[in-house]
Amino acid sequence: MKAMASTDSSVPLLSLCTALKVSRASVYRDRKERAQAKPRPKPKRALSADERATVLEALHSDEFVDRAPAEVVHTLLAQGKYLASERTMYRILADSDEVRERRKQRKHVVYARPELMATAPNQVWSWDITRLRTTRKWEYLYLYVIMDIFSRMVVGWMVAKSETAALAHQFIEDTVTKHGVRPGTLVLHADRGSQMTSKAVANLLVDLDINQSHSRPQVSNDNPFSEAHFKTMKYHPSFPGKFVVIDDAVIFCRSFFAWYNTEHRHSGIAYLTPCDVHEGRADKALAHRHEVKMAAWRAHPERFPRGAPRRDQLAAVVYINPPALPVVPPSPSSSPSNTERSEVGATMMGMVARPEPPSSDSEPSCPGGNH
Repeated sequence: MKAMASTDSSVPLLSLCTALKVSRASVYRDRKERAQAKPRPKPKRALSADERATVLEALHSDEFVDRAPAEVVHTLLAQGKYLASERTMYRILADSDEVRERRKQRKHVVYARPELMATAPNQVWSWDITRLRTTRKWEYLYLYVIMDIFSRMVVGWMVAKSETAALAHQFIEDTVTKHGVRPGTLVLHADRGSQMTSKAVANLLVDLDINQSHSRPQVSNDNPFSEAHFKTMKYHPSFPGKFVVIDDAVIFCRSFFAWYNTEHRHSGIAYLTPCDVHEGRADKALAHRHEVKMAAWRAHPERFPRGAPRRDQLAAVVYINPPALPVVPPSPSSSPSNTERSEVGATMMGMVARPEPPSSDSEPSCPGGNH
């Protein structure tokens, strides 16, 4: 109603009510009440300006700055003083726009929003632990998985009967050693589980010179790659749902992760396999794919109504919570061409083509996970 009262009267009332989703009857009633309202006369027993200032000064003092008016009144009474009633103190605070929680309380911890960026493999890894059901009620197996967010390749996995910081320590150390990660080049991201935030894991990462990153509590989007991967695994047709013994889980994971790394066409990496991207064969695979499509276009151009096919591009940058970009409105004097518009859009979405690495006749083998 305050917005309605402060709006220019030349604007039609129906349009204002529609925009603000307010009933016209409510507006008319509010206007009538405002017109009939009379200023409240000042009571004879009201405090003077000096007395109100004295009360406000007492409420702002170091002794009472964090106390409720009820406590202030009774503390002053114990000291042999009476300045005003509790209700009067609330009224004075309201006039000063200070009616709020005055007591000192523990502040809610504000966790920083993680913002990570990877432009190549082995820059940012994401790891998590998921439970695997067994045929025995209330008994679970635990699958530890580390994934490279740029290539989506699972660089390490382990199945265990328990979920402990000691196992996480050994698992991370073995994976880092296996891939020869250089100190100071890797960020390891995880959620805030007890194993992820344990002192043993923190000390290990300090020794290995690996930066540690954590999700915010109860924010699954801060660790999307691991969460999405677990869904892919548990919704795969070969996933049995329950395991009899730990050896069954190891056999399944060995087969699944081999398929995931070397055969699975991931939509987030231009439908390449994680192994191709991780080992630097992405540009060669995309070039071969484009040649096949161009040959098909040259043979039957009528089957491509939009013209020659474009070459697929691998995202140059992968983010966990990309930084927000300010929206700059286009200048009315200049309108970008279609080519400029597409280039700007590709840059903002991280779809700029990466330079081709030097060709090599020998293709390195894709490393598997530890177990």
